[in-house]
Amino acid sequence: MTAPEFQNIETEFQDGVLYGWLNRPHKVNAMNRTLWFELGDLARWADREPSVRVLVLAGRGRGFTAGIDLSLIMEIVTGAAALPDGRKQEEIRQVILDLQRAFSAFETCRKPVIAAVHGSCIGGGIDLITACDLRYSTKEATFCVKEVDLAIVADIGTLQRLPHIVGEGLARELAMTGRSFSGDEALQMRLVNGVYENQEALMQAVGEVARTIASKSPLTIRGIKQVMNHARGRTVDEGLAFVATWNAGVLLSEDAQEAVQAWMEKREPVFRD
Repeated sequence: MTAPEFQNIETEFQDGVLYGWLNRPHKVNAMNRTLWFELGDLARWADREPSVRVLVLAGRGRGFTAGIDLSLIMEIVTGAAALPDGRKQEEIRQVILDLQRAFSAFETCRKPVIAAVHGSCIGGGIDLITACDLRYSTKEATFCVKEVDLAIVADIGTLQRLPHIVGEGLARELAMTGRSFSGDEALQMRLVNGVYENQEALMQAVGEVARTIASKSPLTIRGIKQVMNHARGRTVDEGLAFVATWNAGVLLSEDAQEAVQAWMEKREPVFRD
């Protein structure tokens, strides 16, 4: 398995787990145009590549990400400035939709995506991690829904996804105040699943979680993600109908047969990619 070449993302592959390292350490991994859209490309490639069972996002250097690079904001503003009214607004809307699609690719990726956060996770970083399935951090990590301080309504997914994770009231407080909070508080509010003393301990723990997931039936893991994503915003009855249809198609799968056979033979199951 050979991952695509990225300019601002470093990749590693081990035991079915693809690690995608945001790699602009001199800018605390601030997301310029290249990095932003490479992230979407990474998610889409992981979705299509059979050998990838889990995707882990992490950051090189002092932090996970300082958020959107101001150079990208200036590109957006400058690119639309010369257009007449109407077309100017249409262009900005289209750019926002393109930026949204890059991060939504992690949510629609059939493979589980885990965010491992250390140092800064600011603004667009919250947009990014809330599109992931699982989140872990170091205790010293600093989170902030920063857009309000730039007089911007967060528009890449935080306002849509964060309330499902931490609750409506807390999400509104974080978005309206722009206050920073630590890894420990992120754990209390259930934004992250666990906190660790340093990045080394964080990556060790995240690696264990990722390898455990990667050892399960890939077909089943993909099903869990798609069934849970489908259930959001729908009634219980709608969700039950969807999972009944899903399982009608996969309960007799090779993976299910292997899982039962391995249990009877008291061995670890082996699933194809």
